[in-house]
Amino acid sequence: MPATVVVGTQWGDEGKGKFTDLVAKEMHLVVRYQGGHNAGHTIVVDGESFALQLVPSGVLYDHITPVIGNGVVVDPRVLIAEMDMLERKGIDTSRLRISGNAHLILPYHQEIDKVTERYLGRNKIGTTKRGIGPTYADKASRVGLRVQDLQDPKIFRQKLEAALREKNAVLAKVYNQLPLDAEEICAEYLDVCRPRIEPLIGDTVGLVHEALEAGQHVLLEGAQATFLDLDHGTYPFVTSSNPVAGGACTGAGVGPRHIDRVIGITKAYTTRVGSGPFPTELLDEVGDLLIDRGHEFGTNTGRRRRTGWFDAVMLRHAARLNSLSELALTKLDVLDTFETVKVCVAYEADGEIHTQLPYHQSVLHKATPVYEELPGWGVDLSGVTERRALPAAARDYVAFLEEQVGVPVNLIGVGPGRDQFLHFAA
Repeated sequence: MPATVVVGTQWGDEGKGKFTDLVAKEMHLVVRYQGGHNAGHTIVVDGESFALQLVPSGVLYDHITPVIGNGVVVDPRVLIAEMDMLERKGIDTSRLRISGNAHLILPYHQEIDKVTERYLGRNKIGTTKRGIGPTYADKASRVGLRVQDLQDPKIFRQKLEAALREKNAVLAKVYNQLPLDAEEICAEYLDVCRPRIEPLIGDTVGLVHEALEAGQHVLLEGAQATFLDLDHGTYPFVTSSNPVAGGACTGAGVGPRHIDRVIGITKAYTTRVGSGPFPTELLDEVGDLLIDRGHEFGTNTGRRRRTGWFDAVMLRHAARLNSLSELALTKLDVLDTFETVKVCVAYEADGEIHTQLPYHQSVLHKATPVYEELPGWGVDLSGVTERRALPAAARDYVAFLEEQVGVPVNLIGVGPGRDQFLHFAA
């Protein structure tokens, strides 16, 4: 049975959690394939919110095995806290499985993340300071500790002590920070975290392939989004992994022939958190209204998001990068009160019109949007559950986005609740 990928198509915060949860009903495994606890998504079930950072969305279904794949970086302290939160709400987390090849976030990663971002000053990247980037850097440098190292305390200690010799020298001599103590870290990770984590560690690549070979449905869930991708995003204002659909192959351990469906999640407008270019950004009362109506504050950090009109130039590129087979459009209801809505159909830079995303960052930084303006619908969509109940102007807006991006919209979200959606496909 082929696998399905769910991927964000903008700068994150598109509502992937809700639609991953929706699609997950049909699945047997839900596999998170990259990122760490810098990614947060919220699912609302029967009025109760579940803010997840590391645990895959499928945990809310009893029939699903949620899997943290090898491409994820894991802070076991955060994972345990999240598991405890879910258990208190009656959700069984014993089904969770964690790849032994996933890398561990350690205290020195977070310290280095904080001090380097602070020293960058005005040139800061906008990291969440959770240690994600330094952990991936150690992975690439082949000096990282992996989840499986928790199963061998002797090896864990040896690797930690070797790493700390370098990290403490950097923290002390470059950043004037106090050195970290290996014994304290060992006590926390081996004595406190290991007993909780160890029963969940396993060969997740084997688990995924056994499911595929048995004809079961597997969902591969990305964190962050296309334009935060390390290779294809608005570098350097990106994350340190590959959220694009291709990252699902390396991050979960499957080949591309196993994937036949790629669902791109996109908001009906555009947001981003942190620094970086944003051609359609609105720094006026319209942008403020999108923030207020869309509750645009980060799930993890609480940071106010930047907002702008829908950017079809970005989405065309996202469709290419991810081989999108369909779109799920979220937060259409946020636009309910606008008399007119705008869609960016091209960029203008130095007198040249760009209908595809410019490859050079200098062009993108000075690009200004070319808009098409469409009529609003002025109707509350939060209770709409069928395409035919959508106002004509709302249907026209969605159809215009489909035409601009070249990918069909199959699902539309009209509120935060699990059942606040409709099928749009004809």
